[in-house]
Amino acid sequence: MLSFNNDAEAARALHLKFNELKNEIRKAIVGQEEVVEAVLISIFSNGHSLLIGLPGLAKTLLIKSISEVLDLNFSRIQFTPDLMPSDITGSEILDEQRNFKFIRGPIFANIILADEINRTPPKTQAALLEAMQEKSITTGGKLHQLEAPFFVLATQNPIEQEGTYPLPEAQLDRFMFNINLGYPSFQDELEIVKSTTGNTIPQLNKILHAQEILYFQQLVRRVPVAENVLEYAVKLVCKTRPNTELAGTMANEYLEFGAGPRAGQFLLLGAKCHALVKGKFSPDIEDVKAVAMNVLRHRLIKNFKAEAEGVSTEKIIESFL
Repeated sequence: MLSFNNDAEAARALHLKFNELKNEIRKAIVGQEEVVEAVLISIFSNGHSLLIGLPGLAKTLLIKSISEVLDLNFSRIQFTPDLMPSDITGSEILDEQRNFKFIRGPIFANIILADEINRTPPKTQAALLEAMQEKSITTGGKLHQLEAPFFVLATQNPIEQEGTYPLPEAQLDRFMFNINLGYPSFQDELEIVKSTTGNTIPQLNKILHAQEILYFQQLVRRVPVAENVLEYAVKLVCKTRPNTELAGTMANEYLEFGAGPRAGQFLLLGAKCHALVKGKFSPDIEDVKAVAMNVLRHRLIKNFKAEAEGVSTEKIIESFL
């Protein structure tokens, strides 16, 4: 169990561990520095992340690598149109003594990779939704608690929309971050092709254990925040709501709906964690800006005018910043 004399000492330890984690993940993942940082920040903030990117951009490998450097139970669920809720949560069977026995599903792990989450029907998505929000599942009228820490890291392919079930807004809102993965740079791609076509398989070391992660999650919540930073975060969320008192110009023109209060909570938690991993003891406005895109991207609903004029959600968020 971790033991520190004070929170300042613990904050320095988190900063060092964060850099250690990034260096270890770098053995398996070339580039994607911002993506790795965002996923780790969401984990230390006790939030879930949705990774959106084209096939072959190492979304699955990234999540698997993170689970390896964190000494946690890992479970991968491949979402398909015929997946049933019980395939995720588990089901009750009759044993030899003709008593009902609960067989745990893959949701009973610390890190869940929900691969291509938009390929499964709403009924199955709802089963995951309860687990994400309540950190528990109900089956056969009984409540089963999930072991802490618990994270859902979901992936989605942005181009194949045929035969998919778009995530409802309520479920999207449960994700702390919506992280976009882009193509690697030329130099990174050279390194990727070189390292993945040889016979060397990187061995990743365990850097953090479950109890240490839980400790650092509590540390993030104890970080003090200045009043002006708190106000900035809440005002930023209010700017996204069209036809309200604090609405931004772009919100009134291009948005149907803005972000809810959960966005403000995640902005502040993300800013606190971002400050700690960068070696600071308290977040400033720059820390809020650093996480704003990932927090707000999936919480804004554009109107017809924005779609017709090709105005991106990112451009709208930048106008608020």
